[in-house]
Amino acid sequence: MKKNTLAIILLTCINFSVHAQPGAIGSVLVNQAGYNAGEAKRLVAWGVPDGTSFIIRSNKTGKTVYEGKLQNFAGYFTSFEPNSYADEYVAEVTGLKPSVPFQIRPFLMELLSSKLAYDFFVDVRGSTDPVHSNESKVYGGGPSRDCGAYTLETVFETMFYASNPALFDRWTNELGNGKTPDLIALILWHAEFAYHHVAFNGPIATRHGWVGYEGTPKMEYDYWNTLDQLAAVCAAYHSFLKPYLSEEKYQAYRKICNEKWEEYDRHKVVRYWTYSTKWVDSGYQEFNEMGNAYGQSVFSNLFMYLTELNEKDGHPDKYLAWAQQSAADIIRNWDFNNIRHMWWIRNAEHITPQALSLFLMTVPEKAPPGTAEKLNAWMDHILSKSQNPWHYRVHSDTEWAHPKTKELGGAPALGGSLFAAAYILKRPEALTYAWSQINFTFGLNPLGAHFSNKSKERLAIHGYWEGVENGWPQAHPDGYGMLGRVRGTLDGTPLDKDFPSLQTRITSNDVPVAGDKIGMNAYATEGWAISNRGWMSTLTFSTLHSISVGITDRSGIELKELSKGTKAFVVMKAPLNIDPAKIENAWVLVKIDNREEQKLTVTETAPDSGIFTAPLNTKNVGSIQVSYGYWGFKKQARITKRTSSGS
Repeated sequence: MKKNTLAIILLTCINFSVHAQPGAIGSVLVNQAGYNAGEAKRLVAWGVPDGTSFIIRSNKTGKTVYEGKLQNFAGYFTSFEPNSYADEYVAEVTGLKPSVPFQIRPFLMELLSSKLAYDFFVDVRGSTDPVHSNESKVYGGGPSRDCGAYTLETVFETMFYASNPALFDRWTNELGNGKTPDLIALILWHAEFAYHHVAFNGPIATRHGWVGYEGTPKMEYDYWNTLDQLAAVCAAYHSFLKPYLSEEKYQAYRKICNEKWEEYDRHKVVRYWTYSTKWVDSGYQEFNEMGNAYGQSVFSNLFMYLTELNEKDGHPDKYLAWAQQSAADIIRNWDFNNIRHMWWIRNAEHITPQALSLFLMTVPEKAPPGTAEKLNAWMDHILSKSQNPWHYRVHSDTEWAHPKTKELGGAPALGGSLFAAAYILKRPEALTYAWSQINFTFGLNPLGAHFSNKSKERLAIHGYWEGVENGWPQAHPDGYGMLGRVRGTLDGTPLDKDFPSLQTRITSNDVPVAGDKIGMNAYATEGWAISNRGWMSTLTFSTLHSISVGITDRSGIELKELSKGTKAFVVMKAPLNIDPAKIENAWVLVKIDNREEQKLTVTETAPDSGIFTAPLNTKNVGSIQVSYGYWGFKKQARITKRTSSGS
């Protein structure tokens, strides 16, 4: 499929000549896999003057189905919605090679990516045994290779499941033994690892630096973060893990969290906790990708608040107060012009806006004053830095990206932050920029390549995205993470030198300059588990905009109330249309009056529609509530019986 996002740049492939990546220069760039129906769609035609026409052509019939005009090297075709999803398309601009073929389909990106997103964390585990694992042989000590406990797998895996649970219930045959959803089994595996390493302090193979405050004894392993992982699992127990996690085990997890929380400084924003020996961020840093970041304590304290709310002997108020204090710290001190709070911490940067968003999604009335305003200011800052053909967030007026090290924690995770903030702040103008981060990841970037290397090994294990022609031109398969045979790995991203000078006027006559983009004090190619964590967060928060639940009459008109003889139907739109050739089933939760919630099967209205419906029983009913998803991701609709005299 194709490539999209054109920016101000003369393209070159890292450590490759321009000929090693055919079509990257002089071609129309699109998202190589394609675009979600109903969402923003854009291409880049580098070097072509404003006002030049572009066309979208059917790959099946050869007919032009859409025509538009370029502006700032980019062309929008958002309004093009095909009548059938069985076709593929190419984008054409006179003077450039046509794009690769791409699809337009309901929920295409979520359906291509969601299983791979958690498959990655299945494959990258440092051991298959969470209790007797191989820390002394695994860089960083695990649970994911090349990482310590700061990877926060369960924090993001639980939110992933909560965002679209019926999707993950479909896959049960790998870790779940045909019964338990594989993603749930993975969450429980990570929970066991965290529980059995809650006081583990080495030995591990090695790491870049140490853990501990300046002037204190160094910790070999960052076991404090195990509590953050357990907090997410404890909160999920009361929402969706009860069928899979015993009460005894849950209470053991909860007990250790309550006992160690303050001792491990989980109640506050933690600064200066990691000492790094890496050349890119050596010494003690306020935050960096190896340790805590703004927002980590918001996540964990919110999860403990949700946990303790459900316990007779619980103490939810203290955890809520700590979450509020942590958010207030962000409001006071988060400085968008301080690179140590933003792009310099790379893989940890996405935690801050997503944590504030989750607070406002989950208990908005309890968020400290200024939370939404701070998130709004962050959004303004990011959008102001993204006004270029690629919608890429630049570092400064003179620098696109990091000049020396991978930016892999940037665009793949920034999409999630923009999706989350756009939802909570009701700023739909940010959605185009959120989708552009996905496009950038899928080849709409200066190198015209998906961020994942398309290797024979990954194709053999069904570990690659369908429809992507050009993968990242190089991989680091035997690095610390040993990611060569890991499904869904992101491998590389453009460095600053892959973009043109911001001070240079780029014209259609400019020629790319070949050169070594990996050596010379730079490494643009090396995957990492927490880069994939950020990608998972983008898929998670995108569902805030794609999933909806309603209650309608037979003709599809939304019902406002129940009355005698009402025929009511639940209608859900969601990324659950896995097989485009079949009518599929999903489920929603239905609560009638004050009775216990029950699952109700809903059926797709047509193959590949992504719209599911079922009749509701309204006889002798006072109220009906229908919901889907958990925590702040829950979408719901409610109707009640008319109480007027005519009822």
